Amino acid sequence: MSDLPSLSSLNSASSGSPDLSPLAMRRQRHGWVSRVCLACWLMLAAGSVSQAQLSAPPIRASQLPSLGDGSDFSAAKERRLGDRIALSIFRDPDYIDDPVLGDYVQGIWQPLMDAARARGELSAELDERFAWTVMLVRDRSVNAFALPGGYLGVHTGLIGVVSSADELAAVMGHELSHVTQRHISRLMTQQQQAMPWLIGAMIVGALAASRSPNAANAAIVGGQAVAAQGQLNFSRDMEREADRVGFGVMVDAGFEASGVSSMFEKLQQASRLNDNGSFPYLRSHPLTTQRIAEARARIQTTPPSAPHAVLNNEHLHGMMSARARALGDPGVDALRHMVEEAERAMPAAASATVLTPALAGSLYGGAFAASRLREFALARPLAARLKALAATVPSAASAANLLVIELDFEAGKLAEAAAESRFATASSRAEVMLQARALLAVGRAAEVSDKLQIWVVTHPKDALAWQLLSDAWGRQNQLSRAVRAEAESRVAQLDYPAALDRLRAAQELLRSGRGGADQNMHIEASIVDTRTRQLALLVREQALEDKVNR
Repeated sequence: MSDLPSLSSLNSASSGSPDLSPLAMRRQRHGWVSRVCLACWLMLAAGSVSQAQLSAPPIRASQLPSLGDGSDFSAAKERRLGDRIALSIFRDPDYIDDPVLGDYVQGIWQPLMDAARARGELSAELDERFAWTVMLVRDRSVNAFALPGGYLGVHTGLIGVVSSADELAAVMGHELSHVTQRHISRLMTQQQQAMPWLIGAMIVGALAASRSPNAANAAIVGGQAVAAQGQLNFSRDMEREADRVGFGVMVDAGFEASGVSSMFEKLQQASRLNDNGSFPYLRSHPLTTQRIAEARARIQTTPPSAPHAVLNNEHLHGMMSARARALGDPGVDALRHMVEEAERAMPAAASATVLTPALAGSLYGGAFAASRLREFALARPLAARLKALAATVPSAASAANLLVIELDFEAGKLAEAAAESRFATASSRAEVMLQARALLAVGRAAEVSDKLQIWVVTHPKDALAWQLLSDAWGRQNQLSRAVRAEAESRVAQLDYPAALDRLRAAQELLRSGRGGADQNMHIEASIVDTRTRQLALLVREQALEDKVNR
């Protein structure tokens, strides 16, 4: 999944290496004709800048307005494009829906969204039309990516390497700003506008070929150089704007401005010492000295803010960072190293009366890594000590309690997992999903279905909730409802043809009288028929769009 489409993959120019044709890549000895032609093309490009622009005084970055939309792509079209890309990610085995880690990321994402709305960076139209969905990807590389239509991807490697929520917010705020400022659609428009230059270069090259092959080559290469340079300049402006807007968003969201500088320092150090392909963020977002200087200047002029009790919880970040490293599929040796580190910390933990962030991360990581290795005898004492120490830290206590339930469930201790749950008062997604799974395993399906029916009303795009609800209804012999819930889980992951197939199966169950024994089956039949018509229309629209785009 390191090759996932990021803003950088949609914007290859930001890496500083635009693609040239095979003809341009050949080694050739250009004569004076080719040099003159190439110079003419570059002069034409430079001529688009007026003398007044060249002599104008520089404007400080903090005074820069938004670059404006400048996009020929409507919000609806961009959303449809994003949906298609997101569908491929949902289908990928490295896409993970981990409720615990997802809740932590959402705790950072939602304040950023609120700040973008309050600042006016997020327009009402984009707020309504775009998905604004964060996807977690199992990948050890340090990366995040923005997609068209309001989709954001975060690699587990990024969460595992950042040392605070502020650093993660710096990256997510930057990527969010790429979407709110319509950078992706504007880049697509820019690429379309560059096509006349390339076509013109091909025509000039074809005419010149009969007289001089070198002149033809120079014309073609020159046209590509003009288009590529314009795209590079446009991309640098986008990165600067995302830096500026993203900084303001994260600070207004309650995160520390120092998170930007510490993240820059971490990436800059990695680029000097260890950019072996594991840090794609370095190439997609080049750390020029100008960008670093601008970031430091913003930090110096930003007044310090009061620490936020939730957003800057170091204990919780240490625990979630360890979970991300374990979920990133690091291999047996790395998991065993996490377990050994936790075991070395146990003597200090046994005598400790206060939970430190480092100890929280070590114990949590060791217990979770041991569970991944199916070594539950090692995991339980680590989790138990963590739970005892975390009792005075509310957010850490909740994560420790969920870890204990998770370990019991994975170890097959279903009664213990169910006994630990507090399903009736569960409010976070992680609490609802993990405890629902434990209760289903001990036969309390009716309790789970009652809770999840309420949950999906307010969270209709929660695919995992629909899957668990399908399981709960199936255990109660409500077959048509179970199949409909399965269809809704497919809808949540944008797989409309598969969802339509499941809805039609639910219709068949109802017609044959095998849908369930509930006296309200006529209401269920009405719901299924309505959803079938809606999905059939969506599938037809997709097929028509595919036909037009071929």
